[in-house]
Amino acid sequence: MRAEPRRLSELEPLESADIFAQLAQREPGTTRDGKPYFRTVFRDRHRSASCMIWLDGGWFEDCEQHWRVGDHFKLRVRYFQNQYGPGIEIERWRPVEPADREAGFDPADFEPTTRFDIDGLFDELRGHAEREIEEPGLRELTLGLLDEHIEALKQLPAASRNHHAWRGGFLEHVVSVTRTATYFADKYRALYPKLDPPLSRSLVIAGAILHDIGKLLELTPGQIPSEYTAAGRLVGHILLGRDLIRDRAARIAGFDPEMLLRLEHILVSHQGQPIWGSPIPPSTPEALLVHYADDVDAKFQMMVSALEVPPGNPGEEFTGVDNPLKRRLFRGMAGTEG
Repeated sequence: MRAEPRRLSELEPLESADIFAQLAQREPGTTRDGKPYFRTVFRDRHRSASCMIWLDGGWFEDCEQHWRVGDHFKLRVRYFQNQYGPGIEIERWRPVEPADREAGFDPADFEPTTRFDIDGLFDELRGHAEREIEEPGLRELTLGLLDEHIEALKQLPAASRNHHAWRGGFLEHVVSVTRTATYFADKYRALYPKLDPPLSRSLVIAGAILHDIGKLLELTPGQIPSEYTAAGRLVGHILLGRDLIRDRAARIAGFDPEMLLRLEHILVSHQGQPIWGSPIPPSTPEALLVHYADDVDAKFQMMVSALEVPPGNPGEEFTGVDNPLKRRLFRGMAGTEG
């Protein structure tokens, strides 16, 4: 084993090495026999690997008492890949120490960040609101929320783990949703010009921009991986977002009450059904378009992330099922010799 620490993302299957890693997840569970365990995930910027901590495996008490999500560790591990994705077995561990910087440890190496320019993403989103929301009150509401929370929005992930779970992930996701929703609005306004009342392009754009605004209060600020706040666990971003837009609308004289109701409905219904967190399904044309723009962007990013995980064995045609979509994804047909 090489003396110098390696990167988790550089390791090949069955390779052992010393690495620096951040604890990204630590979830308790119970076996069928009633024995407790922890499912943990360690990561660097480019790879995450799971590690099961069993009651009789040697590290259970350490995990329970000393390991905290977000902490950095020096680990000696054996890396592997199977049908569930990348994994590690821990042979030794200790917290990172100041002297580890001389060996190459840098906390920035463990903080995933959007690959896009964060300032550019915010400017684009604000531009959509300023130039394309024609209804003055709705434009003022949307710009007010963006400008009031500019710094927080630039740091916010889109979720705690399932999709766009990195710094700037919120803006990356919401800009993508807004682009798609705008395309939908233009397409269906042209296809159904006699719809009464007409499809509101302004409402679609405002709803796309604000559909996840409650994440500001649902997720812990400035922390990657982000955890849920008390309000996030007990209320959730859907209702927290509705509260934010209600409060902002109350400051705008003469704000149209039906416009507010329709905007609230977009937020409340954007996840589609109760199992995903929405108490009511999309029941207006604008809400339907925002829901599908949001759904396809989140699910496509989940699929891409799963397909980016290297196969456990060369030539494997499918991924494992350990991904947010909970299904095996087709990589392509294995090559044949001769």
